[in-house]
Amino acid sequence: MPCYTLLFNLITMITVKNITEKLEEVMDPELNMSIVDLGLVYKVSQKKGMVNILMTLTSLGCPLFDTIKDEIHYQLGLLDIKPENINIELTFDPPWSMDLMTERGKAMLGI
Repeated sequence: MPCYTLLFNLITMITVKNITEKLEEVMDPELNMSIVDLGLVYKVSQKKGMVNILMTLTSLGCPLFDTIKDEIHYQLGLLDIKPENINIELTFDPPWSMDLMTERGKAMLGI
């Protein structure tokens, strides 16, 4: 079995739900809250052995993206997903707002 096929089969056994659960473990370094609860993750998908994450940051000039990206790679690595199979796309459309937060996230901040 070619290596690509084995990798594709492994990643397809991992569900978007599994990936999202791991992303819930990735904390925003400033707020110490999950990037999922903050509403930073807009979409998670899988295609052809790649995990695709569409996300934003709380502000356009946020200097902490590399820290968040490293933590995403670490958490998804626990699912045996290699960094080269993770595509993180940043967007600021729509821009982040507190309205994007989960109910749990809002409760944690007392909103």
